[in-house]
Amino acid sequence: MFEKIALVGIGLIGSSLARIIRREGLARHVAISTRSETTLARASELGLGSSYTVDAKEAVRDADLVIVSVPVGASGEVAEEIAPALKQGAILTDVGSTKASVIAQMQPHVPDGVHFIPGHPLAGTEKSGPDAGFAELFENRWCIFTPLPGTDPEALERLSEFWRRCGSNIDTMDSQHHDMTLAIVSHLPHIIAYNIVGTADDLQSVTKSEVIKYSASGFRDFTRLAASDPTMWRDVCLHNKDAILEMLARFSEDLASLQRAIRWGDGEKLFDLFTRTRAVRRSIIEAGQDIDVPDFGRQAVEHPSKG
Repeated sequence: MFEKIALVGIGLIGSSLARIIRREGLARHVAISTRSETTLARASELGLGSSYTVDAKEAVRDADLVIVSVPVGASGEVAEEIAPALKQGAILTDVGSTKASVIAQMQPHVPDGVHFIPGHPLAGTEKSGPDAGFAELFENRWCIFTPLPGTDPEALERLSEFWRRCGSNIDTMDSQHHDMTLAIVSHLPHIIAYNIVGTADDLQSVTKSEVIKYSASGFRDFTRLAASDPTMWRDVCLHNKDAILEMLARFSEDLASLQRAIRWGDGEKLFDLFTRTRAVRRSIIEAGQDIDVPDFGRQAVEHPSKG
C-alpha cells in the first residue's frame, strides 16, 4: 500500500503494527523511531522494521504514512519535531486515546499539503514495549477516525483501507463525541481499577496475604487493567479531564444509589440492576467484542506470534 511507513513510537501498538505490516506486505520500507536507545535496539533485535533511528525527523523523511504512537501528552512535541521533514501528500495519523487534545497539540504544526487524520485503534493489553506486540491485536476491533473539516476523502479512504488490512472495523466521529464515549467505555474503567487496586494496597495487612491469595474471586480482573502503562494513563487523565470528570460524577451518583439499595435491603432494585448489566455483557459477546467461554477465555485465546 505504501512505499515507506514511519512508526514513531514502538510500544504495544507500534510493534503490533510493525508485525502486521511485515506479514501483510503493506510497505516496502518501515522506519522505526523511538527516543530510547534500549527500546530501539530491542526493536532491531526483533526485526520489526527496515531502519531504526532515535531521530524522528530522519524516520519520517520521504514517508508516505506516518503513525505517531506515543503517550498523548507528547504528541504535540513530536508533531513539532517531525513537521519540517514531512513530505507533501503524506498521511499523518496517531493512535491516541484522546482526540480533542491531540488535535489541539498536533494540528498547529502540520504543514500544508500533509493529510492529518487523527485516529484511535480500540485495542490493547496491559503490557507495553516492543515485545508486547502481536499481529492479531487489531482483528475485529474498531479503529475510530476523527477527521478534521476539509480532510481529503481519498487520503481518509487510503488510511481506512490500511487499518482494514490490519483487521480493524472503521468508524468516524467528532473528536468531542469520541472523548466522551471513550471516557465511559475505557477511561473510567481503568480509573476505577487503579483506585480499587490502590485501596487494596493501602490495606497492607490484607494485601500481603489474602488479596493475592484469593484474587481469582474478581480482584484479578481489576489488576489487569491497573497494570497498564502508567505514563499513558496519566496523560489520558490529564488530556481528557472534562469528559472523565463528568463520567466520574455520574458514576458517583449511581454508586450512591447502589449504596442506598444495599443499606436498606432493596433486593428488587439490586436484582434489576444486576439483570440489566448482565444483558450488556451478552450484547458485547453478540457484537463479537469478546468470547463466551469460561474464565473470559484466558485459557482459550493464544497468540503464538506474541513476543
